[in-house]
Amino acid sequence: MAGVAEGGAEMIESANATDGGLVSCENCLKGVPKSEAQSEAARDYVAYFCGLQCYEEWAAEQIREKTQEAGEP
Repeated sequence: MAGVAEGGAEMIESANATDGGLVSCENCLKGVPKSEAQSEAARDYVAYFCGLQCYEEWAAEQIREKTQEAGEP
């Protein structure tokens, strides 16, 4: 199942993962079965999230950090 989050980023939920291991949510660090985790695929890595709320919090923090780095208020 896939959905589109704010900014056009696609959230992918893997229903049939074969390894069955745990991954840590990128935002809250909660252990999540890989088969239940949602992921945000990027060029160099994949970040896993326990749900859309954690993804949205993480994405907002990324925007805040980039804004600060650019020197914008």
